[in-house]
Amino acid sequence: MIGPVLVVLVALIHAYFVVLEMFRWEAPRTRKIFGTTPEFAAKSKVMAANQGLYNGFLAAGLLYGLVMGVAGGQMVVFLLLCVVLAGVYAAYCGIKAALYAQTVPATLALLALFLNF
Repeated sequence: MIGPVLVVLVALIHAYFVVLEMFRWEAPRTRKIFGTTPEFAAKSKVMAANQGLYNGFLAAGLLYGLVMGVAGGQMVVFLLLCVVLAGVYAAYCGIKAALYAQTVPATLALLALFLNF
């Protein structure tokens, strides 16, 4: 039961990214989270919205995979691996918080699923 709960947590984290990147990108709190200036946020809002859309696809795919049960298991594993790699890449590029916000929860979810928790 822990595995599916962690998968839902990862989906909720990415749903939060959707809100930040698609709807709150220029807000002061969001700029602080991502370390951006008002000027950069204004110039990059279309790119951020597109990025948010992809995060929404991840969240939806994870939840849909859970609803599908055994039939969706491979999709859930694939999407969790995508999240892990995206977090590692972001950390490599200097966004260290991604390691904790993306990679750790997705890795824990994968481990719990593989260990059948």
